[in-house]
Amino acid sequence: MENKKVKDFVEGDHLNVDLLISNLVKGVTNNGAPYLTLTLQDATKAIDAKFWDVKSEIEKELQVGKVYNFDIEINLYRNSLQAKVIKVFPISQNEINMEDFIFNSPIAKDELRENISKAVNQIRNEKIAKIVNALLNHYDNALYEYPAASKIHHNYIGGLATHTCGMIKVGNAIADIYPSINRDYLLAGIIIHDLGKIEEFTSPIVTEYSLEGKLLGHISILDARILEIGKELKLEDSEELLILRHMVLSHHGKQEFGSPVLPETLEAEILTHIDNIDAKINIIEKAFEDIKEGEFTGKIFAMDNRVFYKHK
Repeated sequence: MENKKVKDFVEGDHLNVDLLISNLVKGVTNNGAPYLTLTLQDATKAIDAKFWDVKSEIEKELQVGKVYNFDIEINLYRNSLQAKVIKVFPISQNEINMEDFIFNSPIAKDELRENISKAVNQIRNEKIAKIVNALLNHYDNALYEYPAASKIHHNYIGGLATHTCGMIKVGNAIADIYPSINRDYLLAGIIIHDLGKIEEFTSPIVTEYSLEGKLLGHISILDARILEIGKELKLEDSEELLILRHMVLSHHGKQEFGSPVLPETLEAEILTHIDNIDAKINIIEKAFEDIKEGEFTGKIFAMDNRVFYKHK
């Protein structure tokens, strides 16, 4: 078996490696032959893969979230590396160290927790602070384990907290420049805006959507949770709770992006831009990992299918 990591794969490689299946989609060719589109990964990187003419007994065996031994060839497809699966072999999951196959935040969990705690302590409004602390207590350690998204940005263990901390830095910088911004609302909105993803996803390791996530989405899930906590704190009729709910409901910025309402407070408007900035920087940085200086990325779906130049 090869010890080569996914980040070191090059075109023309023929490898026998253990990899985790993090995504699996079934398909049928124009000729009626079944195939699988897979995402395979180790702790260093993920790679898209095709498994053509897959046998039904093998298709039934393969499961998202499990590690298998793959015989693969590495090809170049649309300027990106892609694996072609030749064979796959089951291995004992008891012998697997999952840390070898999952992505982790580049920032230590204790540092993430400290940064978010400092931001909470900046909130001076007692009602806002109570609501934020109650939400953090409800979700507890999960905030530091779950990703911020299944694929697009910060899609690794601790990604949600990493995304939140990045936004906190931007939010504080903007609030320093513009004194008309209510820092309490802005920081609170940043800290809580994506907590519903903890219930939207099934697991922090292999991120699939829960039934609630599919039927309700993280925005609606969190709005219901905020209202529930507001009632427990006897703050359900407070303006603070209403404003925080509005910030959560509007933070995607547009209704076609999943927000049921548009931002209609200054802090809600700023929140959606900060969210967008941090996510898009992460998307572009991730694409730059695959190319050298002086090259263009491939088309990035989340960036309107644009390509980006990595300057020297």
